[in-house]
Amino acid sequence: MSKFPSIPRDISWLSFNHRVLQEAKDPTVPLFERIKFLAIYSSNLDEFFRVRMANHRNLVRVGKKTKKELDISPKDTVKNIQRTVNRQQAEFSRIFENKIIPKLQKNGIRLKRRLDMNEEESNFVEDYFRQNMLPYVQPVLLNKDMVRPFLNNAQLYLSILMHEKGSKKAAYAIVKIPSDHLPRFIELPETDGFRNLIMLDDIVRHSVSMMFPGYNIDDTYSIKLTRDAELYIDDEFSGDLLEKIKTSLKRRHVGPASRFVYDRTMAPKLLDYLTHSFQLERYDILAEGRYHNNFDFFGFPDFGLTKLKNPAQPPLPYPPLEDTSDYWGAIQERDHLLHVPYQSYESVVRFFETAADDPDVTHIKIVQYRVARKSRIMKALMRAVKAGKQVSVFIEVKARFDEEANLRWGEKLEAAGVHVNYSFPGVKVHSKLALVRRFTEGKESIYCYLATGNFHEDTAKVYSDFGIFTADKRLTTEVSRIFSYLENVQDPDLPFEQLLVGQFNLRDGLEELIAYEVAEAKAGRKGYMMLKMNSLQDPRMIDLLYKAGRAGVEIDLIIRGICCLVPGMPGISENIRAISIVDRYLEHARVFHFHHSGEDKLYMSSADFMTRNLSYRIETTFPVLDPAIKTRILEFMQVQLQDNVKARLLNDQNANKYYRGGSDLRIRAQEETYHMIKRELVAMQEETSL
Repeated sequence: MSKFPSIPRDISWLSFNHRVLQEAKDPTVPLFERIKFLAIYSSNLDEFFRVRMANHRNLVRVGKKTKKELDISPKDTVKNIQRTVNRQQAEFSRIFENKIIPKLQKNGIRLKRRLDMNEEESNFVEDYFRQNMLPYVQPVLLNKDMVRPFLNNAQLYLSILMHEKGSKKAAYAIVKIPSDHLPRFIELPETDGFRNLIMLDDIVRHSVSMMFPGYNIDDTYSIKLTRDAELYIDDEFSGDLLEKIKTSLKRRHVGPASRFVYDRTMAPKLLDYLTHSFQLERYDILAEGRYHNNFDFFGFPDFGLTKLKNPAQPPLPYPPLEDTSDYWGAIQERDHLLHVPYQSYESVVRFFETAADDPDVTHIKIVQYRVARKSRIMKALMRAVKAGKQVSVFIEVKARFDEEANLRWGEKLEAAGVHVNYSFPGVKVHSKLALVRRFTEGKESIYCYLATGNFHEDTAKVYSDFGIFTADKRLTTEVSRIFSYLENVQDPDLPFEQLLVGQFNLRDGLEELIAYEVAEAKAGRKGYMMLKMNSLQDPRMIDLLYKAGRAGVEIDLIIRGICCLVPGMPGISENIRAISIVDRYLEHARVFHFHHSGEDKLYMSSADFMTRNLSYRIETTFPVLDPAIKTRILEFMQVQLQDNVKARLLNDQNANKYYRGGSDLRIRAQEETYHMIKRELVAMQEETSL
């Protein structure tokens, strides 16, 4: 174990999700964007319970032996998580009830509850229920002798406390809220100039008495059960891994409970009855507000009120690759940097579409981790096969929650004639690479795209990522070796000298770069690192960073999510500063800058500093070799370090205080980045017009 302090991984992640909740609370954020952040917070938390909390519950089930072996207390971990989540859920309810709903009313939108409705609205709701909802609600009267009903994963239900007419004896029932079939928000007739909405939950509440005519309804409370989403594959190293994954996917929706959420105002006797009926443990249950599945706020109607959204920030074109008549010549001439979503993803799509239609292209290769449901890139690959080109796709099926989508794309590609390779046993392939091979006049040329983000046209609109187009042989030769390894599963004959590749030299290469800065600092020279990533969890890397800081290396960390390292502690990490930026775009890029005696070694990567990335995945960290691109990326990073609007300081208190220093000017990194690129585009267009 490390002798240095560390923040537990899950507590750090919950702190990140609290930063998302802060955006919903921030009055400077447009109203509909605040509602969207409520949805993001809820979606994140739901995934956390399906994956991380499910794992902790399994450890609790195993018992005392595991506690000794792991030197942790799973029960204490679960309790700590539940305390933190309970605080956040209470804050969520306060934000929604006290901030969002009043703000909606000020803008002419009323979110009504069933007791607030007038006669016209009540009639509307009753008609809507009979015409649209009745087939889906599935009312079930509960009693001790019956087989308990199965609660679908993440499905909303209404639990009902009632008593038979003429009797005082309590009776219980559940009714499905059919949000899987119908919109969560239903528009009611306008009144007094107000746009009126009601949630599907409250339509069911209003209509419960229709379903149980022989009972008096005492009260209703919403509930939801989240199930374990892990794919438990007994043995990845023997048999047909693909078939095992397909079989596990079928079991995912019937997995054990990982969280049972209920309305915190629920009558104790009803909660006790449900806990017993569904065989739940105390650590399974979690109080929330009146409504669950708040990720449905993604579908909140906007009524065309653009003033309540972020100002439009359309992706900017990149003319050197979008407008050129010689696409490959432009890449051959120099490397090109793309920064999405500030710049259009069209240059990446064109990489594949041009390759598909170019008679001189012989091979196209790509790693697929997550792909858009409708993908021009995948269509281009299938078109390329029909044109006689050799197309090879490596599909990582174990991309959590995208397994089924990746399997479907794999089947489509194979049917079209694409050569498809699938997941390795025990290892995920997480690299973001593509390669095109051309033959012109008997001469081979290779072009590559290396990125920090997936080949996903949809997420490219909201994830902040970098990508480089290059024909530099120092890089393309080594990218070719990675693809040969993925296709043949044989270690490359030559070592990687430029790229740092997971399973080969990634961890060692990063440790050498850190050690160089330590040696410089100990020699009295400048030692500096700037590391931007999604998560920092790997104990070995954290120890190295602590030691580097204590040796005098100045370290800037830009960490979006998990940060287990504790920055700013006197005598331990006082040379380490860490910030997190949460804004309109998801910070997804990984950038590693090492001063390296003034050489400024700069890398971009698919990998975070997590044990899974550094030890159990095939990741690619690639150097930025073009001096102009290196300068540009360092400018972008400097803007992020100066952010005094959306940056939060990370520390052991998980307080998420906003960083307000650095400048008297207001600097919002994502806003400034867009305008930096726009200014460069305008200058480029003016130069072209001369």
